[in-house]
Amino acid sequence: MSSVPRRTVLGAAAAVSALAALPTPASAAPTTPAANKPLATLPGGGDLGPNVIVFDPSTAGIQAKLDQIFAQQETAQFGTGRYQLLFKPGTYSGLNAQLGFYTSISGLGLSPDDTTINGDITVDAGWFNGNATQNFWRSAENLALVPVSGTNRWAVAQAAPFRRMHVRGSLNLSPNGYGWASGGYIADSRIDGQVQPYSQQQWYTRDSVIGSWLNGVWNMVFSGVQGAPAQGFPNPVYTTLATTPVSREKPFLYLNGTEYRVFLPEKRTNASGVTWGNGTPRGTSLSLSQFYVAKPGVTAATLNQALTQGLHLLLTPGIYHLDQPIQVNRANTVVLGLGYATLVPDNGVTALKTADVDGVRLAGFLIDAGTVNSNTLLEVGPAGTTTDHSANPTTVQDVFVRIGGAGAGKATTSMVINNRHTIVDHTWLWRADHGTGIGWDTNRADYGLVVGGADVLATGLFVEHFNKYDVQWNGERGRTIFFQNEKAYDAPNQAAIQNGSIKGYAAYKVADNVTVHEGWGLGSYCYYNVAPTIVQHNGFAAPNRSGVKFHDLLVVSLGGQGQYEHVINETGPATSGTSTVPSTVVSYP
Repeated sequence: MSSVPRRTVLGAAAAVSALAALPTPASAAPTTPAANKPLATLPGGGDLGPNVIVFDPSTAGIQAKLDQIFAQQETAQFGTGRYQLLFKPGTYSGLNAQLGFYTSISGLGLSPDDTTINGDITVDAGWFNGNATQNFWRSAENLALVPVSGTNRWAVAQAAPFRRMHVRGSLNLSPNGYGWASGGYIADSRIDGQVQPYSQQQWYTRDSVIGSWLNGVWNMVFSGVQGAPAQGFPNPVYTTLATTPVSREKPFLYLNGTEYRVFLPEKRTNASGVTWGNGTPRGTSLSLSQFYVAKPGVTAATLNQALTQGLHLLLTPGIYHLDQPIQVNRANTVVLGLGYATLVPDNGVTALKTADVDGVRLAGFLIDAGTVNSNTLLEVGPAGTTTDHSANPTTVQDVFVRIGGAGAGKATTSMVINNRHTIVDHTWLWRADHGTGIGWDTNRADYGLVVGGADVLATGLFVEHFNKYDVQWNGERGRTIFFQNEKAYDAPNQAAIQNGSIKGYAAYKVADNVTVHEGWGLGSYCYYNVAPTIVQHNGFAAPNRSGVKFHDLLVVSLGGQGQYEHVINETGPATSGTSTVPSTVVSYP
């Protein structure tokens, strides 16, 4: 493929305090026991490690520490640094927390309003000449902001969630200079003023409250958002659902006095607005002593021993190499990552598997494919399971997958969801189009998401650049609210993507035998820069029957680098020329 990715092309065109919780037992990092000796019991709790930086309002030099981390992480797109910034409840003034790659910032209160920053949490794109389309892998959570200018800048792209935030002002989602941007995701947040996307191509906002919304480019989707603009797709480009069918917010770390705990929000049905608006949120919590606090370098065997003991997992920031899958077999297990903790499966193993059990919560980590092909990277449940988990589903939240970019990586399928009623709430599955170790076969990855289970819901689904189907949905009664996709840039020719007699693999394929499925606000874009004459038959493929319904679909040819013949099946106008104007279908069938 070209050495200059589409994101770069578009950009050029557009212009500490001590870590306290529980004392670290001497046995916190056990070694593998000799043969025939019993395994030592692993301790729960412990310190959070050197890359979790904890501040309180009396901490000296907070801004200097923030600036130091940003200087290291601003351009480190494929670096190894990982950081979690934690702010104890209280009020902080005069701060501008600029966030670079693999940096998460969070408050430690039960409510965002417990931790107020009179200042800004800024994401901008000066490092990339004003192009925000590569501002990946950073997050903000559980804080109140009073922006200095009245407006906070959050110019992000994929894998950069803004959760459980209270902005006492407005929120600008574009970079300085209004350059290209391709985010993004907001959930469980209140923005008192106006949300201003400007140049953001697509965005999904869930279960939030906003003062107003300024504009839209291609694909702006809202579910359960009080103050959202009215349904208008394709002009204006708003897809608006009054509620989210099922949601359960991401687990989060907080302080109860001096004790660290993890809060587990309860499930909501037909949700609207924030979970924290009327005081203490609804849910349960776990002491940190019930977690194995993992540090980089720990083995997969030790992680699995902790799970077998009945502990949950807290993955502190860093990179974890795995020679066997992390196996989650117990109902209601929590695996929570901080600061983009990254799992790398070695020798072709799967990074993490769950059993057919209720209520598992997977959240806040990145899986980076290894150099030996893995058949799968994440598996939720075994194939063929039919157990009803509707009362207590598994949630997969802010769990991201990368194949290539940081080095050659391969995986046939990124994420497989077999358990019924699973909620996939914000993911980005990315076969890299830039970085190192990239090429049509170098970072081969045929499928992004494969859904085998019934009644699965995806809210905020970002899947890009896979060699075949980006999403293949085989389970009944699946639902997706918001989908963002780019087909693989680097297909060498038309033959390379040929799908039998069909030109190209659809971005989102619903299996032919499925009788009920529904999607809202789905977009697919092509940029075949290696072979611009490639024709993609459609962006979406599904059975043509009354129970399979789609609302507000679009396909876009980016600058005429490849074209689509239809939007879904044989329906919807072809793209043409170089104008980058979407072809749309409002309702199908």
